[in-house]
Order: sequence, then structure tokens, then C-alpha cells
Amino acid sequence: MSIIESYPPAFRRAINDGIPSATAEIEPVLVQDKDIDIPVIDFECLDKEILTEACRDWGIFRLKNHGVPLALMSQLQEISESLLSLPFENKQKLFAAVNSPLSYFWGTPALNRSGDALKRGAQASYVSMVEGFNVPLSKLPASTSCDDDAQHSELESFRVLIKEYGRHITSIAVSLFEVIAQTLNLELSSDQRSEYLLESTGLIRVYRYPPSDKTAGEALGMESHTDSSVISILKEDGTGGLEIMKDEEWLCVKPVADTLIVNLGDMMQAISDNEYKSVEHRVKKKDMTTHRHSVCYFVFPKRDCVIKSSNYKPFTYTEFEAQVQADVQSLGTKIGLPRFSPESPLFL
Repeated sequence: MSIIESYPPAFRRAINDGIPSATAEIEPVLVQDKDIDIPVIDFECLDKEILTEACRDWGIFRLKNHGVPLALMSQLQEISESLLSLPFENKQKLFAAVNSPLSYFWGTPALNRSGDALKRGAQASYVSMVEGFNVPLSKLPASTSCDDDAQHSELESFRVLIKEYGRHITSIAVSLFEVIAQTLNLELSSDQRSEYLLESTGLIRVYRYPPSDKTAGEALGMESHTDSSVISILKEDGTGGLEIMKDEEWLCVKPVADTLIVNLGDMMQAISDNEYKSVEHRVKKKDMTTHRHSVCYFVFPKRDCVIKSSNYKPFTYTEFEAQVQADVQSLGTKIGLPRFSPESPLFL
């Protein structure tokens, strides 16, 4: 089987013919094509001063000495790539048939609570060059089942590995949040902490961005956005492509082996009353000869937890999520926190 057959039909023309996604036409151009080094946090020896600066000025940092077994990370990438390399039609059938909440998506990173792609407004006629799996960790079954024995074996290995990886990453997220809360002088009980960061909301998305013809130029795999989460934790391969907006300039984040990237989401910005920032970012591949693989963990507040801030109207995460989905479906894009500013009228 050709690797091309593993991609959605909408991707194949761009891969073969070098026709870039229409997304590229509406995205800001990289002003200065330069790599940057984001702040580095040592998880074994958390420095609150460095962490505060990273959260305030960047909204993103690199985590070293994180404690996740490197063999586990390598095995998860290997099995993920193997599943993503299945023929496109097989992936669709496999994840539609398995008795689990795992789902396969492509063409957009905007998903509903069930992991299905949101139908986007007419303004969003483009297709993002990304596909992947959505895995709600708390709903993972004790085992998976499907008719094909070989694919069942791979899927079961994936389930075991993603569950173990999720256990490590969840622990990291909780520890980081507790220290970040301290830097904000938030005195939270364990119950209050779980209101703001509820472990059972954690989910993992495995992404693959395809190669394309070198004549296509840079390929935009994911449009610029902020995450809706409290904290997101990314494990990426060495391909690169992650870019962040800082001081009105797009900057390239260099991949560094054996580290994780942590970025703050909209909920953390609101919880911090805008002391800390939810970083705007995108994926824009420059290496056209290979695909990009990444694994990202997202965690959210309790759905009925009321987020109060002097910069926003009080809202629950359920209300925020509903507004984001309404905007994506009607306007084709997420608006996010600005929808909840005192001056902004809400609509659903």
C-alpha cells in the first residue's frame, strides 16, 4: 500500500500536486523566519520565579526532567504512526466499529465533546492538513475489540500505552497547576483545585500532518488558535513546525528531544485574571518531505465550575465550550475569551 492511501482524499491532491491548503491564504505571514528558545522549566527542581515569568510573558515553556519514561514515549509514537498509516477507509471503519470512545478525525482540530469534527461555517471552506485520534482518558475501556485480529492487536497496544502515558501526564499537569496556583497566591483546597482542574476531563489527541510537494511552500497544518484548556502538554517529534505569536510576530519553536512543551490555555488565563496568557499558536510545516507527529494532552475545569475574573463575565466551562462551538459552526472560527468580556454581547 502506498503511504498516500493512508491520507484522506482531500489531502492527496496537495501531497501529489503541491497545492497548498486554502488555510494558508488567510493566515498571517511569518515576519521573521527565525527559531526561538522558549523558557525551560526543570520539573525536578521547579523554580517559581522562572515559572512565573514564563507564564506571564510567554504562556508556554519547555519541561525537562519530566519523568515520563522515554521508552514509553517512543513506543506510543511507533504504535500511533502504525495506526495512522492504515488506509484511510480502514481507519474510518476501525474507529467507527470499536467498542470505545476513541475517534478518528481529519481536516479540522475543532471537535465536539464526543470527538467528532464540528461542521464549520461557510467562511471556513478550507481544510486543515491534520488528522488524528481523540482519546478521552477517563472513558477508556478495559479492552478494545474489532473484527480484524491484527488491527485489534495494534489497537489494544495503543490503548495500553496511551493509558499509561496519560497517567504520567495527568500527574505532571496536576503538579504544575498546584505550583502555578501558588505563584498567583491562590489558596486552594483539594476540592477547589479539582474544580479548576478536573483530572477526569483529561483527553489526548494524537496528530499527524502529511508531507506535501516541495513546490507547495510551507504547509499550514493547524490554523492559529488558543487552547480552551487549563493546561496543554505537547510531545512532538523532531520535524518542527510549532509557531507561537509573541509581540505581534510569529516565531518558530525549535523541537528538543526528550522534552515536553507546556502551554497555558484560555481557562488558565481567566483563572489568573489575565496575569498569565493563553498563547496563540499554530502548526506550519517547513519540512515537506516527511510527516509531523505529535501527542497533546488537554485538561479542563469541572464543567459547572464558575470562573470569575474582573476581565470577564462569570461563566462555566460548559458555557464557554458551547459558545466556542457555536462560533465555529456559525463563523468558521473560535472567538474564545473575548466573547466573555464585559463589552461583548454573547450569542449562541
